[in-house]
Amino acid sequence: MNAVSGTRTALAIAAGALLLATLPAWTTPAIVFLVGLVLIDSIFALSWNLLFGFTGLTTFGHAAFFAFGSYATGVALKMQAPIHFLLLLVVVALLGALFSALVGAVVLRRTAGIALAILTMALGEILHIIIGYSNVLGREDGISGIPRPVIDLLVAKVDLQAGNSYYWFLCLVCSLVAGALCWLTFGRFGRVLRSIQQDAERTAFLGMNVARYRLASFTIAGGVAALAGALYAPWVQTITPELSDTFRSAQPMLNALLGGAQSFWGPVVGTAVFAVVNFSMRTLPGLAELVVGVILLIIILVAPTGLMGLLGKLAWRMPGKLSPRRALGKLPRCRKKAIP
Repeated sequence: MNAVSGTRTALAIAAGALLLATLPAWTTPAIVFLVGLVLIDSIFALSWNLLFGFTGLTTFGHAAFFAFGSYATGVALKMQAPIHFLLLLVVVALLGALFSALVGAVVLRRTAGIALAILTMALGEILHIIIGYSNVLGREDGISGIPRPVIDLLVAKVDLQAGNSYYWFLCLVCSLVAGALCWLTFGRFGRVLRSIQQDAERTAFLGMNVARYRLASFTIAGGVAALAGALYAPWVQTITPELSDTFRSAQPMLNALLGGAQSFWGPVVGTAVFAVVNFSMRTLPGLAELVVGVILLIIILVAPTGLMGLLGKLAWRMPGKLSPRRALGKLPRCRKKAIP
């Protein structure tokens, strides 16, 4: 990334942050609630794409970690557990990472590819059944009436029940999590993950412990998904066993594929596009799924790299821009000289 593109990215991020921060001042509460869901689902999609887009691991049961975080936070808030909410989020994320590490230590050693995807999907279904038969977790009815907490800071108390306080809290936390994932992805750890995705055997030949890096990626993704679930429970204030089913696991997959799994911000773009389509089709039951399916089919056929890849191709075709192939053609070529 050069200085010009880096500046443009920074300006785009700053404009997006300003737009999100001022959203409650010029739009309706319904839109604010929808954008809050987009923020949470974006973090969820980014956690899944850390596995698929950067490590090359395909999982169909990622919603199990999301549901784990939602139910752990929902039960704690419902029972008014004597724990600071910020500490609760950290504990839930760490427990989700531990749960993910235990699962990854078993499945990553014995399975890969489609077998890994099916096994993780079975994990989500098992958790779905356990929640459905648990009286503490509300069985099929789930848990409703989850209160939004009050954060006791050193200088003042912040009531997340008042007005749009929890929305701004979501903006802050989701921005920090996305920034941390971005820093991790474009650092040394992310470069190793991309190398594993492209050629695991060559990466191992270079001295990298491929199994350890895959487990670390699986652990981080599970912890971030659990944190997204922890943020989700107080926002919607009602959670049900459907949070762990196959359809919920498919949502981050579709978001990442639509936006572009090879781009870090692709899952965020895909989540926003899906939310706009669903909101636009809210008065036409059943049509939203059809429209989303058609859009996804067109994107896969026209731009397999997603919307971000399509935008990148269009940017290269702008006047004054050279595509990588044309840029290589402009390089000076060495000419053979005759031997005297």
